[in-house]
Amino acid sequence: MKWATAVSRSTSFEGALLECAGGVRAALGAGPVTVAFAFVTPHFAEFYGRLHEVLDGALGPRTLLGCSAGGVIGGGEEVERAPAVTLVAARLPGVAVKPFHYSGAALPDLDGPPDAWEGLIGVRPAEEPQFVLLADPFSIGAEALLAGLDYAFPLSAKIGGLASGATSPGLNALFLDDKVHSEGVVGVALTGDVVMDTVVAQGCRPVGELMQITRCNGNVLLELEGRPALEALRDLFAGLDEEERTLATTSLFLGVLMDEFNESGKVGDFLVRNIVGADGKTGALAVGERLQEGMRIRFHLRDARTSAEDLHAMLTGYERGLAPKGDVSGALLFSCLGRGQHLYGEPNFDTGVFGEHMGGVPVGGFFCNGEIGPVGGTTFLHGYTSSFGLFRPRPPDPIPDTVPTREGELRDPEPRVPELDVEPELPGRGEPREPEPLA
Repeated sequence: MKWATAVSRSTSFEGALLECAGGVRAALGAGPVTVAFAFVTPHFAEFYGRLHEVLDGALGPRTLLGCSAGGVIGGGEEVERAPAVTLVAARLPGVAVKPFHYSGAALPDLDGPPDAWEGLIGVRPAEEPQFVLLADPFSIGAEALLAGLDYAFPLSAKIGGLASGATSPGLNALFLDDKVHSEGVVGVALTGDVVMDTVVAQGCRPVGELMQITRCNGNVLLELEGRPALEALRDLFAGLDEEERTLATTSLFLGVLMDEFNESGKVGDFLVRNIVGADGKTGALAVGERLQEGMRIRFHLRDARTSAEDLHAMLTGYERGLAPKGDVSGALLFSCLGRGQHLYGEPNFDTGVFGEHMGGVPVGGFFCNGEIGPVGGTTFLHGYTSSFGLFRPRPPDPIPDTVPTREGELRDPEPRVPELDVEPELPGRGEPREPEPLA
């Protein structure tokens, strides 16, 4: 398994694509390209239709996926508010890629059986697919899409983002091989010798105590611990220091604890959602998430320092759980348009932090209108988030110490014969021949 990424700031569309294709080809070396992901800023909107033609000739990926992007990430750079193209490409031996495009109308009913989703995608849960999803925010209900995929494929990782760079319906582009779609969702299901780990950094830190929802109605939070929700928030505000109070006036959020057995509620344990309104008469708060009585919550704050600390913490936690670290060969990054230099005041921040933790692992992606990634085993659409998908080979199944005999007794397994790193003798070896096509 090998990954590579490149970015180009050329103002020539074809020149930018050829520069990116040359960069990833040099890194990957000769041989087939299993899948490529292309992200293009809207400065090149009139040329979207030529994407596949140029990349097919220069790189020849078996599957091409991508979308329009308000900013692109690749080659160690994050390019915002400027013409740019980024390309992420991979050679994935032993991996099957199932591409798909669907409109919102084609999605199965959430009340239907899970095999409706299996039939739609063309893979089975037993194949352990790993999903990369790119959706148009104007034409598809991302929450329904993710709920359906979680229902049918509960153990599969899903990562991705909403296309950006357009301000009205029909102007975003979703690329899938030689087609350019202006609505719906495009994606790939990866099966075989691949695992996609996920890291979701929501950029917030909890403040105040863990509290239980004692009354709510849909997304309206009425009571916390038997008191009006707004009263509990006012008490929290009174206990904050001056810096936190200033921050809370513009960057206050609500975090829902995802694990009902978790007693601490630390960074990364919450699904963070916007507080969208308050009613001074009833003491209710409106939240950007459907709530249930019994849920536990903590209020959260977000700023550049907090976001940086959260990113470091999430990647540190991933490093500690990864053995060996060198297995990760590439990563995709889906970051919010509200992050980047606008948040941190400096360029290339998230990719720089990623490099501190993951070394030279190639990472590329784009700035999204919404980021897709799991929290607590459930996949959500996020905002202000950086969502990473990290790819590594699937570890081999463990070899049992004993194996059952026909009579049911246990015996030692047959000794394994090591594979020799020797190429077989081929007819005509050493004679000149035409080179194999790259793809």
